[in-house]
Amino acid sequence: MPEDRTRSLLELLINVSREVATALDLRTVLQRLLFAAIQYVGGERGSIVVLDDMGKPVDATIVYGKQFHDHTTQQLRETMERGLAGWVVQHRKSALVPDTSKDDRWLRRADDSVEKSGAKSAICVPLVARERLVGVLTLVHSVPNAFNEEHLDLMQTIADQASVAVLNARLYTESQRTARVMSALAEGAAAINTSLEMPDVWRRILNQTMQALQVETVALALLNTGGNDLVFHAAAGHNSGNIPGRHIPAGQGLAGMVIRQGHGLVVPAVKAESHFGEEDKFVGIDMRALAIAPIQSQGKVIGVLEAFNPISGAFDPDAMVVMTGLGSLAGTTIQNAELFERLQKAHKHYHELFEDSVDTILITDWEGRVLEANRQAVKLSGYSVEQLHSMSIDQLHEVNWNKTGLNFEALKRDQECDYETSIHRQDGGSTPIEVYARRVEFEETDSIQWILRDISERKELDSLRDDMTSMIYHDLRSPLGNIVSSLEMMSGLIPADETLTTMFNIARNSTARIQRLVNSLLDINRLEAGHQIVDQNSVDPVALVREAIRDVEPGVNGRQQTLINKATNVLPLIWVDVDMVHRVFINLLENAIKFTPVEGRIEIGAQTTDGVFVKFWVRDNGPGISTSDQERIFDKFTRLRGRDRPGGLGVGLAFCRLAVLGHGGEIWLESEVGKGTTFWLTLPVAQKKATGQLKRQTGRLTIKPDK
Repeated sequence: MPEDRTRSLLELLINVSREVATALDLRTVLQRLLFAAIQYVGGERGSIVVLDDMGKPVDATIVYGKQFHDHTTQQLRETMERGLAGWVVQHRKSALVPDTSKDDRWLRRADDSVEKSGAKSAICVPLVARERLVGVLTLVHSVPNAFNEEHLDLMQTIADQASVAVLNARLYTESQRTARVMSALAEGAAAINTSLEMPDVWRRILNQTMQALQVETVALALLNTGGNDLVFHAAAGHNSGNIPGRHIPAGQGLAGMVIRQGHGLVVPAVKAESHFGEEDKFVGIDMRALAIAPIQSQGKVIGVLEAFNPISGAFDPDAMVVMTGLGSLAGTTIQNAELFERLQKAHKHYHELFEDSVDTILITDWEGRVLEANRQAVKLSGYSVEQLHSMSIDQLHEVNWNKTGLNFEALKRDQECDYETSIHRQDGGSTPIEVYARRVEFEETDSIQWILRDISERKELDSLRDDMTSMIYHDLRSPLGNIVSSLEMMSGLIPADETLTTMFNIARNSTARIQRLVNSLLDINRLEAGHQIVDQNSVDPVALVREAIRDVEPGVNGRQQTLINKATNVLPLIWVDVDMVHRVFINLLENAIKFTPVEGRIEIGAQTTDGVFVKFWVRDNGPGISTSDQERIFDKFTRLRGRDRPGGLGVGLAFCRLAVLGHGGEIWLESEVGKGTTFWLTLPVAQKKATGQLKRQTGRLTIKPDK
């Protein structure tokens, strides 16, 4: 190579290196490289297409003379797929085209027609740096055969010299772009997540989107809960006032496409987009460019974020990356805001229920200190809210530590407890209350809830009933005894007259029923007071059942019912108070007679169990007892509800329960509405009891044998 040419080439390489090495911005590097190539090689125009590591075009610069020209994504795609640059990239070698009209590698455009620019000559070389194809450089001369092999070598030399600078500029630009994206998303996350109030969340999302993308208008739409329609909830920017409230039917428009596909899209020229329809338009907005990103939460698309008309005229290449990131942030924040709204509503609802409850409610910590008290607590105790907050629960009432456990250990195990006591009022008085305590979470704190029910009226009613019971017993027992004695004396004096005998039997049976009622009331008082049953003897259960049947036969016959005795087998003797257990059977049978329809069926039976108890049953085919009534059927003075149900004092079953438990047995029922009821009870066998001592334990009487 001649010395002058070598010197010129070295000067050229130095100049090219100086031009491209002093800049890091990709566009600046590309522009300088193009101008240097045109200056030293020749030609009227040129282009550089920059490729990423996957071989896809990421940027390009086009020069006509000394003017830069914009390009479209479609132009780049066509050039890389069917043009000379695409051939060079595919084969990774340079190309010299003396006459573009005679080479199929040249992508002919309208400008290449004979009546316009006509045939040209072109050079295209790859840019390879560190064995990576980073781009392709093309020069075009308006005259055919203007370029030759010498120009091609010179062009390749320039390309080899500048390839590393192009790669470095691309990497720098990518890093800068990534930094901008990350910065935009970080700023967006910081701003969006500073509030959980839904309108404020929407406003912050829109502001961050508008700031990051530098657009005229932004809008946010969410899928409605009742279907898949999109509803625009908020918008910001130019002419955005008409957007909120707008509905887009399910799957319609570009927004519907984004929701179906789950990824965003950028429309750089709305008028050229065939899929852009009426559903995508907004009143008052001249839409030129559009970007739509999905708002996603937990893998589901819940709405879209739309941006219109970039201020610069075109969306940045990273616009969709930023919008998609903001959409993901928005989805998480919107879901959190919705959860927060529901929590706030639930919290408000709980406080309304707490304050408006007819019961007194207190919340304490595990030290017993009062944290919260409702209006009823103030009303019942007489203390102000401030005074209650300075008190502990055991200052307000005597805590039943047997139920709550010391230091509330039972409540800490999630056990619930209830008991009766009195609340100490501010005026020095007391009010009887029923306490219900359980573990709760209050204001995100593990606490105890105390529900205090005023039972003054119930206590007063119980007192009246006790007074009535005492009056019935004391005022009726003496004259009733005289009547019974008189009837017994008269039994031997009345003549043998059928009518008189019938009337006498009615009087004697009625008197016996009154006597049983009075005795039962007396026994209830004794048993509730904890008195033991001491008058116990061995008795044949079969004979006891037979005697009870004989006493209720008039009632059975009067209602034309069938009473079946299944206690006919030989059974062990039982150890009981004969009169008391006789009245238990009478009460159960009379109860069955009362509730069994005319011509109905009643059954009484007995059987051995484990040799310790004899089990009895009384079964009817009456209307049955509901589950709610079964829970209180054995309570004193309880009568079943219902228009057609017979009346009564409501002490019969209460007496039965106390009497059976007093003997150490058990009593329960099985019932189904419309199919009848069966009462079951167990009584102790005599051979286990005859020489034993009675000992009360856990609600039943068990035997402690003599040694």
